[in-house]
Amino acid sequence: HVRGGSIQTMETTSYLRGEINMIQRRTLIGAIGAVALSSASYFPMTACAAMPRGEGSDPIRIVVPYPPGGPLDVSARTIAEAVVDTLGNVIVDNRPGAGGGVGMGYVKRRPGDGRTLVVGAVATHAINPHLYKRLPYDAKKDFKAVTLIAHVPNVLVVTPEFSQKTGVKTVQNLVEYAKKNPGKLNYASGGNGSAGHMAGEWLKQIKDIDMVHVPFAGAAAAQLSVLAGQTDLIFDNLASATANIRAGKLLPLAVTTNVRAKALPDVPTMQEAGVPDFDISTWYGLFVPASTPDDVVAHLNKAITGALRSAPVQERLEKLGGVASPTTPEEFQELVTSESEKYARLVKLSGARVD
Repeated sequence: HVRGGSIQTMETTSYLRGEINMIQRRTLIGAIGAVALSSASYFPMTACAAMPRGEGSDPIRIVVPYPPGGPLDVSARTIAEAVVDTLGNVIVDNRPGAGGGVGMGYVKRRPGDGRTLVVGAVATHAINPHLYKRLPYDAKKDFKAVTLIAHVPNVLVVTPEFSQKTGVKTVQNLVEYAKKNPGKLNYASGGNGSAGHMAGEWLKQIKDIDMVHVPFAGAAAAQLSVLAGQTDLIFDNLASATANIRAGKLLPLAVTTNVRAKALPDVPTMQEAGVPDFDISTWYGLFVPASTPDDVVAHLNKAITGALRSAPVQERLEKLGGVASPTTPEEFQELVTSESEKYARLVKLSGARVD
């Protein structure tokens, strides 16, 4: 064919059309691949952006609703150090007051973005709802469980000076002294609604003795009052009492669990010491505001339980008298529910009430 001074054969035309079609197909395939690659990159980035990570001046915050220095505070700081690689910068924020109510009330109002967690315990989630007429939070509705951190036995302790002055060397001696001196004994606790408070009220109920409860703003202050001779005894958690027991500054009379503590194998349980049906321990774990999405809870759970399974964290908690106890969110929630039911009965039987 002759067109505009150029000559094209049928073969040439067919060849050019094939080349054009091939280029178009390659262009289309390349475009589709680019879109697919872009999409594959975009969605994971979006999912990761929803996961909390402490960066720069915007760290993840673990609120401890008790003063610094106690086992919950030390455990929170241990975890904060252990999750830097997975969660980034994490700080501990102490907000004590009202038996843990101040800190819990603060966290329930925070956004459910996984950037604010709180260390809740047997007191805040199992005892206080039945002990207080009014609380600044609802333990069932305002939070989601992330993971249990640890179980810690409680231990009934006095000072050697108190023991020498009163002749109290066993739980039975203590009961006998209280019956002979009604209202003369007092016991310290880390606050109204704490496990130590409940243990004291439970002993009073079972043995029909009269002791005065002296609440403090945290377990550390309560123990100091016993060491200073301002109060007579305390149902302290083992994490707080261990160092002073080993130093000979505190005399352990019994542990409050139904089995002996590994750290104090020679110290009897309350049941062995003649107080039947006595089984009270301290447990604590991490919660987030109830509005936190389940995938964010799962992300936090994976990072924190991984830390709790590490040897350094387990060793640190063991030195505090605790046993690292990582769980799924569902397992921790089941524990909270069963313990709440248990303490509902104990609070009612003890007659303890905080207005």
